[in-house]
Amino acid sequence: MERENRVSITVIRRLPKYYRYLGDLLRKGINRISSQELSKMTGFTASQIRQDLNNFGGFGQQGYGYNVEELHDQLGKILGLDRVYNTVIAGAGNLGQAVANYKGFQDAGFKILALFDKNPKLIGLKIRDIEIRDVDELEKYIKENNVEIGIITTPKESAQDVADIYSRSGIKGIWNFAPADLRVDDEMIVENVHLNESLFTLSYFLNNKSDYIRD
Repeated sequence: MERENRVSITVIRRLPKYYRYLGDLLRKGINRISSQELSKMTGFTASQIRQDLNNFGGFGQQGYGYNVEELHDQLGKILGLDRVYNTVIAGAGNLGQAVANYKGFQDAGFKILALFDKNPKLIGLKIRDIEIRDVDELEKYIKENNVEIGIITTPKESAQDVADIYSRSGIKGIWNFAPADLRVDDEMIVENVHLNESLFTLSYFLNNKSDYIRD
């Protein structure tokens, strides 16, 4: 969407948090919320929230606030959560199995079709009825099943090989948990989740609390 191309990545990374809190409000039966109330929940200023949401159109009404269900639905569409994404996982070790076991992904529209690994002891096993297949079948499986998202939970040494397979197979986006910087085509979207880097950042702030400025 052309509008989204002009929105900063910082704003986009705040949208899932808004979406999560609005979902919590819906489950509590709350139908309306002001930017000030949402500010107390999220930690962002009311002004920042209004500016963020204004990037995508006007959702609130002065004196009324936001309709929680409507805003939640609209943010879901902006985030692309109103559709289903066929997804595969390469790497069926502890991390890959943990990702596959998380039911929340499927509830949000990320349908994990299969896991892949090279370990013969894992091939044929099932995680929540999702079969672990031989990694040699990965490219063919992606092409035959209209897979759009590829998750990488392999060791660092295998990550680039998997990314190359994803790229050849027509995968549109990679969710990368491997501690590796992947080399991919410009058209490929990669979201990195480097667990060690996040933990190291936490360690820094624990030891340098005066430097901790909340965004």
